Amino acid sequence: MKGSTAYKSIQKRGLHIGLLPEMAAAVNGATSITLDHDLDVLPEAGRRLTVSQYAGHVNDLAGRLWAAGVRPDEHVVIHKTHNADIWMLAAAASRIGAIVVMLSPALDAATVGALIERVGRPNLLTDVHKLDVLAEVPLADLTTRVITVNGDRPGAVSLTGLAGAPRVRPVVRPIDAAAVITHTSGTTGIPKLVVHTPRTQGLRLLPQWRLLALMRKKETVAIHIPFVHSRMVAAMSLALLKEFPVLLLKESDPSDVAEQFIEHRPVLVEALPNSLMEWEHLAQDPRMPFGSVKVFSSTFDAIHPRTMSRLLNSSHRRGALFFQIYGQSEVGPAVGRAYFRDSAHKANGRCVGWAMPKGAAKVRVVSRDGNPPSEQNPGFIEVAWNGLAKTYFAEQERYDSQRKGDWWRTGDVGYRTRFGCLHMLDREVDMISGVRSSLEVEDVVLGQLSELSELVVVQGPNSEPVPVICTVDDKPLDRDRWRAAVADFPQLADPVQIPQAELPRTATLKVQRLALARRFVEQPEERA
Repeated sequence: MKGSTAYKSIQKRGLHIGLLPEMAAAVNGATSITLDHDLDVLPEAGRRLTVSQYAGHVNDLAGRLWAAGVRPDEHVVIHKTHNADIWMLAAAASRIGAIVVMLSPALDAATVGALIERVGRPNLLTDVHKLDVLAEVPLADLTTRVITVNGDRPGAVSLTGLAGAPRVRPVVRPIDAAAVITHTSGTTGIPKLVVHTPRTQGLRLLPQWRLLALMRKKETVAIHIPFVHSRMVAAMSLALLKEFPVLLLKESDPSDVAEQFIEHRPVLVEALPNSLMEWEHLAQDPRMPFGSVKVFSSTFDAIHPRTMSRLLNSSHRRGALFFQIYGQSEVGPAVGRAYFRDSAHKANGRCVGWAMPKGAAKVRVVSRDGNPPSEQNPGFIEVAWNGLAKTYFAEQERYDSQRKGDWWRTGDVGYRTRFGCLHMLDREVDMISGVRSSLEVEDVVLGQLSELSELVVVQGPNSEPVPVICTVDDKPLDRDRWRAAVADFPQLADPVQIPQAELPRTATLKVQRLALARRFVEQPEERA
């Protein structure tokens, strides 16, 4: 089977992650998948697999889940320690017709308990470490059964003890039925559960399938994104069907990442914006860990021009580019644009891109106050296409409140230029009176102060814009340099410096701006 044939099949019949490994093996079973860690569920599998071996492990684990009692149409909540086996287990559960619910390992116990309760007595697939974390959650009342990937616990079924279980025939869910459920970042409270179908998952492959078509050689693709995220479905599908060797990274420490990139020399890197920001200083490493990278890609959050410029200038590849996609879990990829080495440093970071190729999402900006949207009067950003998520699980009214006909309101505000470029200025809930765009302020100041490792502008207790800063190695801020850098933003309050480790973050490393703002209300002495 050719990758293009498999892709056409997915566009017609939907993307079923339980069938994807087997489909990818039919395209090229020798394609390699390399890990920077051991699998919790199959530690003996090692750190280098072929796609055929990977598909075999998924088939094996599907048989074990069936033997544990999981059946089609049941929900399987996967909440375990961060590890690439999360995606393998999701594929195994999907293969037997179960509906996979992916919960981030970063969620606290109370949130996990609330989401399990929302699902309604699902199967819980976890590990002994997470069971310790969930000790105060009444799992016996909230779940149908608890399954551990390894280790034994009273009242739980261990997959280890089910090794050798008979293989079972795959069960294919209807193209418009719930198949995979992921959650939102939770920047404003308990995350919402986003329902994806085989159809919506398949459609979301379109924009980057065309991007990858530009890459002729089958060189390594490095992926460093949360294994529970909806983006992981697309990233793995695209790489495997295009026959690119995959490097799956769990570790984010720059020194570990550098070693992996030096050894495997990826041509494409997909990572979280904040991870790329953390890796910026590797651009100065004489070993040139980014030297082989042709394409940097990020889809989760706004990324600063400084970060893009540093990374692109550390690549040896002719025509190296940074491809940014603007979207969210509910809509998938909405718009995108490429940045290049010679211009990334002076790019407008608020320009997130243009509409994707034919068949992808449509985007519009609608008025907030009856006047036409513009740079001075930004409007609501809305997206429409068949790739929109089906619903919020058990919160249909909440979903309906954001969807008007074909159009989904993203919660972001911005405007479009006369050339059609979408500018995203802020989340609506993060807007601050007197500040055109907090993100724009952050772009500009970070570009001028290399000693800053993070800058977040939040609303203070008196509605004033408060810049919260973190510095490299937590060194004291040079106030004279700061004043010079923010001369164009006189509305800013004095900066508040905190250690980077204290920034409240979501599972995708976004800063929880509202939580950070509450900190200054609850602890006003920090601004003294």
